[in-house]
Amino acid sequence: MPRIIDVVDHTNVGDDEFAYREPQEGSGDFRMGSQVIVGESQVAVFVRGGQVLDVLKTGRHTLSTANLPILSGLIGLATSGRTPFTADLYFVNLKDMPQVRWGTSTPIVMETPGKGLGVVLLITHGVIDIGVDDPLLFVKQYAVGKSVLRLDSIRDRIQAMLLGEISGLISASGAQSIPAANNVLSDIEGAMLVKVNEKFQALGLRIKAFESNPFTAKDVPLDELRNYVSLDIWERVQKLNIAQTAAANPGAGGALAGAGVGFGVGQALGATMNPEAAAMQQQLQQQQMLMQQMMMQMMQNQQGNRPAEQAAAPVSDNPQTKEEVQALLDNLDMKLAKGELSEAVYNRLVEKWQKRLSEM
Repeated sequence: MPRIIDVVDHTNVGDDEFAYREPQEGSGDFRMGSQVIVGESQVAVFVRGGQVLDVLKTGRHTLSTANLPILSGLIGLATSGRTPFTADLYFVNLKDMPQVRWGTSTPIVMETPGKGLGVVLLITHGVIDIGVDDPLLFVKQYAVGKSVLRLDSIRDRIQAMLLGEISGLISASGAQSIPAANNVLSDIEGAMLVKVNEKFQALGLRIKAFESNPFTAKDVPLDELRNYVSLDIWERVQKLNIAQTAAANPGAGGALAGAGVGFGVGQALGATMNPEAAAMQQQLQQQQMLMQQMMMQMMQNQQGNRPAEQAAAPVSDNPQTKEEVQALLDNLDMKLAKGELSEAVYNRLVEKWQKRLSEM
């Protein structure tokens, strides 16, 4: 028979230690009459068969049916009250762990409609004071089956929960700028810390202090942005980027249409598609129309910023100079963008007047 544990304690508690199992190698044999010594800022939790049972608070305890009511009923003790039983005993550290570092390993995405590309990637870092609030719940969630549980074992989980709550609070606040997001951080350091704690308490943890540096924006290349945002946001960013590019180069209207941005792309193919493919094609066309409208608006805005005499220059139906031919070609681009010309007509007219222009 394995040796019966008559006296057990855990005094050498590490600063980063949440829970420690006795004995370390696995379950131990106890009996009614064994003693468990629980130090200051500790509790001892009995676990049997993976089930979290009784808890002992600070002090010296002689095991009995009185202080182990759940375990006693589970093991069905003999009349003598000294029948050995097998269990795991976890000593849980209740001290707060101060200055635990956290940070945005993955940026928080904040939408900023109408500003830039419509999103900002927020980054920051700070510290929290964290500790065990409900030992039974905490042991059940994290410690069962482990010889020792340290901060690093669950640091990623703690950070993911914290950032998830901060992101949710920023979204719920309606913040659309970095100063507004920083106001939310200030609130979390105060009253909103209670709300953040609600999620942590569900895992037996608590946060007693929260400190953060102000948010800043993370700059990433456009193609890297897709790693952080949802598919819907990424599609919207792409459309806006194309529209801004077109606005910077008004003559790109025809080129974009030729690349598939025009209204009529795919209509001929739609007749031969199955219903599912046709529906997808229709959705694509709607997206293209929206993108075309955005492009048109950006082009019109740029036209409005041109000198008055240039914007008001008449377009001749029978151009005789290079300037008049070029104005006619620019006008064709605008008509295509507005849907006033089909691609076939546009291409035919462009070919005609480009040839005339080269002959001048």
